[in-house]
Amino acid sequence: MRLVELSDHPGGMLRAAQRQRRAADRRVHARYADAMTDHETRLRRAQASRDKARAQHRWLAWLRGIFAVWALRRRVPARPVPASGPSDREESLAAGMAGEQQIATELGAALGGEWVLFRGYRNSRGEIDHLLLGPRGIFAIEVKYHNATVYISGDDWRFEKFDRWGNRVEQGRIADRTGRSPSVQLNQPADELERFLDSRGQPAPITRVVVLNHPRSRVGSRQHLTVHVVTSSREILGLVNGSRHELKQGRLAQLARLIEQDHSFHNKRRLPR
Repeated sequence: MRLVELSDHPGGMLRAAQRQRRAADRRVHARYADAMTDHETRLRRAQASRDKARAQHRWLAWLRGIFAVWALRRRVPARPVPASGPSDREESLAAGMAGEQQIATELGAALGGEWVLFRGYRNSRGEIDHLLLGPRGIFAIEVKYHNATVYISGDDWRFEKFDRWGNRVEQGRIADRTGRSPSVQLNQPADELERFLDSRGQPAPITRVVVLNHPRSRVGSRQHLTVHVVTSSREILGLVNGSRHELKQGRLAQLARLIEQDHSFHNKRRLPR
């Protein structure tokens, strides 16, 4: 299987999160340095005032100066606590990237050289983690790395998370920043890609697959599905092998060229001028 890296959006988000953490650490240390400079300046002034009062035999002022110096020494700014490591967001992004890489590796080990896996395809409706193109058709694959039980009703995705004793500790909806569930997040760009291919005289239906590949992912109730929902690469390969679509070598080359062309067009529009 040939791998084509179109974009690395998760990697970009991880690098941005790392930069934000490092920038926040620098700001904290800069504030500490400023506070220490201010503290040391006030302490030197208090010491000078105390010593001057003693030299002038102003004993009451000298006594007040002693207490002022003691008080300042007790109010030394607290040293910042060293960062404990990557933030929760960094760990979540890294885990998601590992989940995507696992899918790519396992598909690559099972599929032959006539298959192409595009990573990070993007159009005007969103991004698709993996686009798998080969003799059995086109497969749009969205990878979700959730340690939870997922319940699906149409395009409404919800989750529940349980501790090791079976107690529910978290629940909620699964959605991206714009409120799209995984199925909508996948279907919108897949629909747009189908329209684009059709407009270029290369109509090709796209099989949509959401894979929940965290080792503890579970699928609870599911009804009115708008995408295939699986929990492993083996199930993806089952969909591939069971596909009734058939694409000849000539069409595969044309479709691959159009996919890269469409991604390049939309990716350039997103870049700053």
